[in-house]
Amino acid sequence: MSTMHWDLTQWATRSYLFDEVCAGEDGLAEGIREQAAEAGVPQEHHHHLSDILNTIDNLQGVPEDVQEDMRAIYQVLAEAEAQVHDSEVDHTHFHEVGEGSHIQSVLEVCLAVRSLKPKRITATAVQVGSGQINCAHGLMDIPAPATAAILARGIPVFEPRLEGERCTPTSAAVIYHFVEEFLD
Repeated sequence: MSTMHWDLTQWATRSYLFDEVCAGEDGLAEGIREQAAEAGVPQEHHHHLSDILNTIDNLQGVPEDVQEDMRAIYQVLAEAEAQVHDSEVDHTHFHEVGEGSHIQSVLEVCLAVRSLKPKRITATAVQVGSGQINCAHGLMDIPAPATAAILARGIPVFEPRLEGERCTPTSAAVIYHFVEEFLD
């Protein structure tokens, strides 16, 4: 595959990204989900970057390039959280993004991208949504502060903004890691 293009004008969640990568590839989603399940992501909560990196390092049957992608994505998340909380990256405390289900979905997207081997990935501007979301820090405006910090690294936002949270910190980090160019 030469170029993979993601349409993020309506949604940019982890599950949407996975579906976008797997679209038109018969059986890919099921095979990737099975491979990710066999990798053994603990479903416990991972509070620190070191916990997540340790989990990534201990995944079973996961290629090194996929693990590198995952490490890079969680580094972006840790940097955003540290920026928002005015702390050091090593002292970042993850809330929702540290849940096992989030790590599993990042693994699934990374496995899917690597299995298709695109030479490059492009995307539209990102629909972040609007309104408020209730999270570990209470009621917050959308995009959440960590999402906004990642978007500020050069990810264009699609207008008009639709209701609800349509881009999470984790999905913003995945987009930042994989997308080489944003097109109209």
